[in-house]
Amino acid sequence: MRPSLSSVCGLVMSSTLALAPAASADSKPTTIKLNQSRPQVVYGTLRAGTHKDKNLPTTLITHPADTTNSLQRALIKFDTQNTIPAGSVVASAQMTVTLKGATGGSSRRIGAYQVTTSWNETQMTWNRRRATIAWVTPGGDLGSLIGIQAVSKTAGTKVTYDVTALVKQAVAGKLGTSRFTRVALVDLDAANDSMREFYTPDEANPALRPVLTVVYGATKPVVTPTPPDTTTTLRVLDWNTHHGGVGTDGDFDPDRFIKKAASFKPDIVSFNEVERFTGWGNNDGPASMAALMKQHTGKTWYFKFTTATGAAKGNGNLILSRFPFEASEVRLLSHDRAAVNVVIHVNGRSINFVSTHLDDDSTSQRLDEIGELTAWARGLAEPRIIAGDFNAGPGSTEHTTMQKTYVDSWAQAQDDGTAVAYPGNTSGNTRRGRIDYIYYSKGAAMLTLESTQVFDVRDAKGVMPSDHRPMLTIFTVK
Repeated sequence: MRPSLSSVCGLVMSSTLALAPAASADSKPTTIKLNQSRPQVVYGTLRAGTHKDKNLPTTLITHPADTTNSLQRALIKFDTQNTIPAGSVVASAQMTVTLKGATGGSSRRIGAYQVTTSWNETQMTWNRRRATIAWVTPGGDLGSLIGIQAVSKTAGTKVTYDVTALVKQAVAGKLGTSRFTRVALVDLDAANDSMREFYTPDEANPALRPVLTVVYGATKPVVTPTPPDTTTTLRVLDWNTHHGGVGTDGDFDPDRFIKKAASFKPDIVSFNEVERFTGWGNNDGPASMAALMKQHTGKTWYFKFTTATGAAKGNGNLILSRFPFEASEVRLLSHDRAAVNVVIHVNGRSINFVSTHLDDDSTSQRLDEIGELTAWARGLAEPRIIAGDFNAGPGSTEHTTMQKTYVDSWAQAQDDGTAVAYPGNTSGNTRRGRIDYIYYSKGAAMLTLESTQVFDVRDAKGVMPSDHRPMLTIFTVK
């Protein structure tokens, strides 16, 4: 995991807002408030440094890492498994915590994250989630960033997060074998001696306790019918944009880049190294690229973006899709890298699609990131596709590690006789070597690989729209 998340401003962007549907007329919504202590709500604090093996089950404290010993995160788990019937349709979910005390800065940005693995409140420590089971990443296995709130120093302040998307997935059983809702509170601001302590579920006054308020119904939501998509193929494009469209001639030309990308007729795209309000164009690259794709294809494109660090501005990963998203999330990785995931629906199947870009300098750092990436992805339903710039060749330890649970679409297509490149690049190199990949999970029985192609994108002058070459993999979805 990163040494600290305290400097992260967790911005994730999507082209659409995920609004919870209303319950149908024949189902009266039920409202439930979870604020009773064990077993309904359990909690604790994780603390690093010399406290890394100490269980702290009686406090809810956030503190950034001004020193290793002071880094603290607050964990809360709500029992949505035994209090909300399976199959219920969640319309809304709000989590509210109340400030008990504070030190340091007058306002701190506190982020709420999904915790992807279960934990025992009387056994968890910075290093372990249970007495004999370590976290995949020390400090808690943090998943998607749910929201950020500014928290003042005023005791009694109520802080509310909209956790509807998380609770919907938890209640539907899409987050693992249990249907509990697990949340971590993390201080995202610069490291200094600033602490925020929140009232716990054991507070005598119920009005001060953490509370999860959920509105749900017993029947499926009323939705506006849309024409079924009869598509049985999925065309997946992966391409590193080189700072959002800087060609080998040094010109920043996103339109040239997107025009070429659109010519491959993809259904879903993984773009790496997309820039948002940086020196490369100084514009909203993700939104601009989505608009350009619509211009060049005549179709609506949905998008999801995150910077590599979670900051508001910077370089990151972009997914563009002609299919709307059923769900989406972001996973921050070690060494200032990230992965973004969306769920799309094709031929009656929900498909998890991930875009990532690993470290460009260090094998050990890339292996850290792959470990975190694959551990997180195990919590995503089959089938899974992971695409991106891995900065490692097919003979590397990184690639071998990925192949334990994923299939390299180019290598498999070569074995099948369906890999296509062009003269002078029969190995399918995407840059100086083959470092960009489209992997699909070995358990993806509903995906059949049809072909993989690496394109020659040089123009008449030998100029490419990026310093990488694009790769397109075509699947049949059964």
